Amino acid sequence: MNTSPKILFFGTEDFSSTALKGLIDAGYDIAAVVTKPDSKKGRGHQLTQPIVKQLALAHNIPVWQPVNVRDIYDDVRSLTPVAGVLVSYGKIIPQSLIDLFTPGIINVHPSLLPKYRGPSPIESAILHGDTETGVTIMQLTAQMDAGPIYAQRSYPLTGSETKPALYDTLAHEGTRLLLQILPQAISGDLQPKPQDDALASYCQLLQKSDALLDPAVMTAVQAERHIRAYRGFPKSKLTLYGNDVIVTKAHVADNENHPLAIPFADGRFLCINEVIAPSGKSMPAENFVRGYVK
Repeated sequence: MNTSPKILFFGTEDFSSTALKGLIDAGYDIAAVVTKPDSKKGRGHQLTQPIVKQLALAHNIPVWQPVNVRDIYDDVRSLTPVAGVLVSYGKIIPQSLIDLFTPGIINVHPSLLPKYRGPSPIESAILHGDTETGVTIMQLTAQMDAGPIYAQRSYPLTGSETKPALYDTLAHEGTRLLLQILPQAISGDLQPKPQDDALASYCQLLQKSDALLDPAVMTAVQAERHIRAYRGFPKSKLTLYGNDVIVTKAHVADNENHPLAIPFADGRFLCINEVIAPSGKSMPAENFVRGYVK
């Protein structure tokens, strides 16, 4: 059993669950898991528990789901001394709450900070055609992703990554790095170093409106990156021969020798390999052409 102090874990997304499982498997004493309230998802609007809640309950760990995170102030104070770990929680933590933790709250962020501070760093790395990304373990501050850094690990990109696959990869990379440095961070033997704010860049919360592929203004390369970066949400939407589709796979070519080759603003072609048709079914381009193109 790990003899480190109690940990209060903050997280909501699938990305968070990898770190929580890693902490549990490593024998850390998880005092409670703080996550967002259950939410309605899917076409049936079923009330769904966050995945970290499901994992916590399976291991008999208490779960806190405050609507306002300030509401857990007294609960946290009753746990002290306690260390905090936050991974993709999705809410800003006020400094007054951060100050209750020793040595603060330790955060896993999927970019090489100070690059891509904000909520969509993985998508941004793919969208901009970066040749590397990585994970950062930092000390949380009230200012978004601006806290001092304990450790970083870079990860090379090939230019073929999709959002879901890169999320999974960086979740595991981040968990390994977290477990490696956590004992020293909690004990104070490892001290974080300030970020260079002058080098900071920012990414935005993705919206449904970001899904549109616009051949009039995008290059074919930008469109292909969009499809890989926005897989799952907000998706990549295009109107083909009067049909609204979601494009899930494509490649770029200099000619239109392909069943679904769409010209983009740079004169090159986005050759669409797979779509989700208006029927809701995923299909290769050839099947779409046979079924929907008159």
